[in-house]
Formats: sequence, structure tokens, C-alpha cells
Amino acid sequence: MPHLYATSDLHVTHNGNAPLIDEIRPGSPEDWLLVAGDVAEKIDAITSTLDTLKQRFAEVVWVPGNHELWTVPRDGNDLRGEARYQHLVRRCREIGVRTPEDEYLVWPHAGRPLTIAPLFLLYDYSWRTPQAEDVSLAEALDQAREANVVCTDEFYLHPDPFPSRQDWCAHRLKVTEQRLDAIPADHGTVLMSHWPLHRHPTAPLRWPEFALWCGTTRTEDWHLRYRAEVAVFGHLHIPRTTWADGVRFEEVSLGYPREWRKRARGPVPLRRIL
Repeated sequence: MPHLYATSDLHVTHNGNAPLIDEIRPGSPEDWLLVAGDVAEKIDAITSTLDTLKQRFAEVVWVPGNHELWTVPRDGNDLRGEARYQHLVRRCREIGVRTPEDEYLVWPHAGRPLTIAPLFLLYDYSWRTPQAEDVSLAEALDQAREANVVCTDEFYLHPDPFPSRQDWCAHRLKVTEQRLDAIPADHGTVLMSHWPLHRHPTAPLRWPEFALWCGTTRTEDWHLRYRAEVAVFGHLHIPRTTWADGVRFEEVSLGYPREWRKRARGPVPLRRIL
């Protein structure tokens, strides 16, 4: 029986993470792999890593994280926003890796057909602390800065040609809902995203203000609305299994070396989902 595996937040350019790619291997040639974003910031590092993984697994499905969308000087590529994303999609297609822009695959090895839906959604700053619930976005961001919490996205993740990250997020939500609505009613789903679809996994964040950059309230019922068997995500660097409304949520990130070195189990670069 083939298996479905997942990983995210490999951050291969961080010293100590690149060797762990060798541990991401299937149990059989028919196994599939979900890569839920944040492979790296550099386009060549992203695509070379995905190419390596595609040579091992029958199918590899990738969604971008915020790091893939950064435009950083050391990358040698000045593409921004939607243009950068579409460039990554083209590079993935060249090596046979599936993206959110491709036809959804169906996992047939379950009690019902499961459509694997890779989602690129971003965030819209709607996950607030209680103190920021009823204030403007500018004030919510000021509160985060006062707590010494500012996501690097504010400097490197450009929304071009959209006027803001919220507008880009709204566009992605619209086009993604249309595709999800078209999934056959007798199919369950594996919802795969970089940012969590539901807020509950952010509860352990050391700095709750960081939730501003973690998702959107507009997806809080998607695990029910789209009949999810499991929701797979990363971004938080808090790998664990949680449940909401009877649906399993899997945070599958490897994280930074400084994080996994503190864990008793050490690095876990691969998780079996099904």
C-alpha cells in the first residue's frame, strides 16, 4: 500500500538542515510527498531541493511559504510578488513537481477518494491578540512592534501587483474557493497549505502577536466545508498533531537547527500522513 508523506520548513540554506534532505525518502517507489513551503529563499535552492525529492517520490506536491516569496539581494533574482510565484510554478513544472496552479491529484488508497488540494492563500492580519481586536491594522502592527515582534515578510514579501498583502490574500482566497467548490461531493480532501487554515495551532506561540502573519479568519471552516480528512501545514515550527471539529491537523515543519536541536527527538524531516 503506498503512503502519503509530508514535510515543510526545510530551510535548506541554514547550516545543519541540508544534510537532512537525505533522510526524506519513500518507503516504496509509489509513495507521494507533500512539501508545505519554506524550502528556502533562493530560487535555485528551492528548485534543486524539489528536484532531488521528485527523483525519489512518485509525486511531489509543493505550495509556497513566505520564504519562497521573499525577494532578497543574495538570491540574484529581483522578481517580486505574483511574478516571483509564477516563476516558481514554471520551474516546478519543468521538474514535474505539482503546484497550486495544477490539476488536483486524487489519492485513491483510502476509504473514499481524497482530493489533494495544495493551497496558496497568504494571510490578512485578521488573527489578532485580544488587545488588537478592535483597532486599525496600523495600530495592531504597532502593538506587535512594541512587543518586539515583526515578521521579516514586512521587508521582503512584496505583494506586487496587488496594493497590499491583504489584497493578494483576498485574490488567492477567491480563486482557491472556486477550485475547491468544484471538487466532487463524494470526495474527501487533504488540504495542504503553508499557513494554517484554523487558528488553534497558534495557541502555543511564544509571542501571540506573531499570529498576525499566520493566517486568515476566512478559512476557519474550510476543514469542514471541504470535507478534510486531514489538514497539512507548516510555518509555525511547532510540529505536532492537533484536532478541530474531529478533523486532524498536522504541522509538519522541520524548522531551524536551533529549534530541533533542543527537542528530545531531534530533527524530524518527514512525517507519514496516510
